[in-house]
Amino acid sequence: MSETVVFSQLSRKFIDENDATPDAAQQVVYYSLAIGHHLGVIDCLEAALSCPWDDYLAWISTLEEGSTARRKMEGVPKYGEIVIDANHIAMLANAFDAALGGQTPTQQAWTKTLLGMLHDIHQESAIYLMVRRLRD
Repeated sequence: MSETVVFSQLSRKFIDENDATPDAAQQVVYYSLAIGHHLGVIDCLEAALSCPWDDYLAWISTLEEGSTARRKMEGVPKYGEIVIDANHIAMLANAFDAALGGQTPTQQAWTKTLLGMLHDIHQESAIYLMVRRLRD
């Protein structure tokens, strides 16, 4: 059995509707989407980065021991998944940027990809990442 860690990024949202929304209620639907109330709203996540389990553990071990960023990323082994949102951008970006010098070329590539995804969240705070441990 092989294990992988997958970073999935919010790519779009849609409303799960069994019936057409009446015109009079359409503005309420748009408002709900805009303010983030998830009443029948489905998030579509798209895999953006994946790495083998042991390599993930080695990668996050390059973060400063005891740091908030490392504890955040250690949530994957502890809980099986974590969410990264706008509240985590600065903390993770600073930590991974600081760790770049001590990383292998593969780890550096993952870090640069993650930094790009964090930048996307900074540009659009509705975007978030779901990081999950998957077993084949």
